[in-house]
Amino acid sequence: MQRQRVIIRTIGVATAVALAATACGPQKTEPVASASSVSSSPTAGTSPEASPSTDDKPGGASASPSASASASASASASASPSPSVKQIMANGDESEQVRELQARLRQLKLMSVAPTGFYGSKTTAAVKSFQSKNALNPTGSVDEATWKKIQGASKKPTDDELRPSTVNEVDAPDPRCMTGRVMCISKESRTLAWMIDGKIVSTMDVRFGSENTPTREGVFNVGWKAKEWTSTIYHTPMPYAMFFSGGQAVHYSADFAARGYAGASHGCVNVRDKGKLSALFDQVQVGDKVVVYW
Repeated sequence: MQRQRVIIRTIGVATAVALAATACGPQKTEPVASASSVSSSPTAGTSPEASPSTDDKPGGASASPSASASASASASASASPSPSVKQIMANGDESEQVRELQARLRQLKLMSVAPTGFYGSKTTAAVKSFQSKNALNPTGSVDEATWKKIQGASKKPTDDELRPSTVNEVDAPDPRCMTGRVMCISKESRTLAWMIDGKIVSTMDVRFGSENTPTREGVFNVGWKAKEWTSTIYHTPMPYAMFFSGGQAVHYSADFAARGYAGASHGCVNVRDKGKLSALFDQVQVGDKVVVYW
C-alpha cells in the first residue's frame, strides 16, 4: 500500500510538470506539432473561452463578416453597377486591416489604446463616434463609405503606430474583476491590472498566445507559483511564473521584452516589465483569482 501511494504521488508530480510546460515559451515561426496538440487540450478545444471568436458580439455577428460582405456585393452587382454599401470590418473581426483601422482612429484621437488587430467594444465605440461626426449611419461597423472617410481623414500608419512599444492604456475592468484579489487581464488592451476589492494597484503590458495556441479566456485561480521555472518542452526560462490554467501562466518573457508584439507565446500571458512582475509575484497568493477576457 505504501509503495502504491509513492507511485501515485510520482505520477501526479510528473503530470503537473508536463502541464506546466505545455503552453509557454516564445512562439517560433515554424509550426510545432507537439506544442499545438498539447495546448489544444480538451479544455481549450471545447470550452468557449478558448477562442477570441466568443467575444460578446451584437446579434447576428456569429455569421461570417466576409460571407455577408460577399453576399451583399453579389446582390448589389446584379441589381446595379453603382458602388455597393457593404460591411468591411465589424465587431469580432481580427486582421491586419483592423489593426490599420485602429491606428488611424488613434491618429484621429478616437482611440487611446494601442492597436491590437481585434475589433472589440472600444473599436466599435470609436467607429460609431467617427460616423456620428461625419454624417454617416452610426452602426459601429465599417462599410466602404466609412472606410474611405477614415482613410481620407488620416494618414497611412507607420510601423510604430501599428505596433507601438509604448505602455498600453488599461482597459475598463471586467465586472468579474471587481471583487477580491484579481489579476484582471484584457486581451483587447493587452494589459494586466492587479486589483484588490475593485481598486487597481498596478498595471503592466502583456501579450498572449498565437492563433494556433490561444490563451484561454474565463475565470481561473492561481494554482501554484514558481519564481524560477524553465519550460520542459521549449526549454525557455519562465521567471515569476503564476500558473492559472493547466500549463498556462503569467510570467516574465525576455523575448517579449526584446521583440514586443512581433512575437507571441504558446498560450501563456507574457509580461515584459520584470521589475513590475517581480513586485506582483510577491503580492499574489495561491488561490487568487485570474480573469482573462476580451
